[in-house]
Amino acid sequence: MANTSNVKLTIAFTDLDWDDEERETEAQRLLAEMFELDEVENVYRPLDPHPPEGNKALGGFLVGLLTAEVSAGNAKKLCGFLGDRLSGKSIELEVEANGRKLKVKANSREELAAAVEAAQKFVTG
Repeated sequence: MANTSNVKLTIAFTDLDWDDEERETEAQRLLAEMFELDEVENVYRPLDPHPPEGNKALGGFLVGLLTAEVSAGNAKKLCGFLGDRLSGKSIELEVEANGRKLKVKANSREELAAAVEAAQKFVTG
């Protein structure tokens, strides 16, 4: 029986040389690109459950973070897309599927390729 549950991927930009504005810019850029993908069922910015008092500049979103939901069948395609778009950037990728979670970090092109491959295997098997 085919798995029809959704897969949730959370991407966090973690480059220590970037300030919040740079992480935010990258997250917004990726969000806009993912909105255009037919494979993505939902993409959004997670809200900060404890925003600083008086914070209005970032609208209460967690800085440098976004989450996408895709069908299990499209998860591999999305991982390939992410591999192309995020190459050379420091990220944390959390994949949730079938009640399980996988969290991987990548700080280089090679680590990202390994992280994307691990995520694809996690989703399919």
